[in-house]
Amino acid sequence: MTGITRQLADFASDLSYDKVPADVASRTKLLILDTAGIMVRARHDAESTPSLVSAVERLGLAKGECSVLGDVKGYAASAAALVNGAMAHSLDFDDTHAEASLHSSAPIVPAVLAAAEMTGASGKDVITACVVGYEVQIRLAEALVPKLHYDRGYHPTATCGTMAAAAAAAKVLGLDADGIESALGIALSQASGSMQFLADGAWTKRSHVGQAAQNGLICATMAAEGFKGPKEAIEGKWGFLHSFSPDARPEKATEGLGADWLTLELGVKPYPSCRYTHAAMDAIRQLSAEHGFTGDDVAEAAIGVPETGWKIVGDSDPEKQNPKSIVEGQFSMPFCAAVVMRTGNMVWDDYKTHLTDAATLDLTKRISTVVDADAEAAYPDNMAGKATIKLKSGEVLERFVEIPKGEPDNFMNPTEFRAKFDGLCAPYMNADQVEKFAGALLSLEEANSMRSVLALSHGEA
Repeated sequence: MTGITRQLADFASDLSYDKVPADVASRTKLLILDTAGIMVRARHDAESTPSLVSAVERLGLAKGECSVLGDVKGYAASAAALVNGAMAHSLDFDDTHAEASLHSSAPIVPAVLAAAEMTGASGKDVITACVVGYEVQIRLAEALVPKLHYDRGYHPTATCGTMAAAAAAAKVLGLDADGIESALGIALSQASGSMQFLADGAWTKRSHVGQAAQNGLICATMAAEGFKGPKEAIEGKWGFLHSFSPDARPEKATEGLGADWLTLELGVKPYPSCRYTHAAMDAIRQLSAEHGFTGDDVAEAAIGVPETGWKIVGDSDPEKQNPKSIVEGQFSMPFCAAVVMRTGNMVWDDYKTHLTDAATLDLTKRISTVVDADAEAAYPDNMAGKATIKLKSGEVLERFVEIPKGEPDNFMNPTEFRAKFDGLCAPYMNADQVEKFAGALLSLEEANSMRSVLALSHGEA
């Protein structure tokens, strides 16, 4: 029987735009649009971007032909992949896969865009390569068993993202199955990403996703130039599955490959915070709309999430109830809940307002996070959540949301999609510029070259 790595390489090599189902191609364009809007805003507003760009400049990589979205300068291809990848993940506003418990576009799209500018690839090439990346990445994460992978301290967006970025970039570079297999073998030695950032709100969750895009591109380029990677990178004795999980499910890595399109299972975020916070935030918004309460009316609240989510957004409640940085806020269920209770929503600009707002922080300390049986039963198919809110009047309100907004079965409509994109780009692009950029991305299959499309992201820079 053909091994896992070779099956993935064969799939990637054989896939063409004409073989991508129409609904998968359409969804991929939306995912690219969503990611592009995030990158534009993060170029200007993410607090980690200036130091990353400065490091790239110091390394002599800020001179080249590849684009960083929202930036008029040209960069070396590897630097563009790094910076775009980090920016795509910096707002924690990027797409997710519930069962795989990861973000897909952030490491994949930047690697593909850089490879496309290196080769003059078309929009159809970009769409096809992104699909390759999504299908490989999601399956690898499911094969690792996300809970077990997390328990070892790894971030699957980065580990699986490196492998997927390598396959996707190799596709753009025109590698055959042998070359893609070699790229995956080289990428095996580069796949990493530690969850230690949760301990103190460090920025490495962003950088190692950027490094996944960069490493994937570099590994694919090495393979394109004839550098040999080991075979059986996924299933081998010292391969990906054995190294990163104590009890992997290898069959998941190729299950339904080429027939079941997991790209369609990706969810898009309506809030710029960890996906595990979203269902409960939906529940709070629903209860607030129905009962008319505000944060000032709340005596205390308990937010229920699955155990895996609790370890990320609720464990050590006293710390989660006192976030000091954006990263800490993004991974604090009490803080995210408090913002929604006070404002009725949560947008990126709420961090700079509410991380120093006394009333919000006081409310945060009255919100606890628990492992909820209903949310646990819904996991991993959905990152469900429950809000139990006790008002100062003594009334107790409760709402369980199984499928958060943005998941495939509760997807954003076109108006909501554009509202998110427009809101992200608007501070740095005028309405006409936003419209042209969105139009180009939504008709990406018509583009003969990516450089002119990406140039539209410069706006008023």
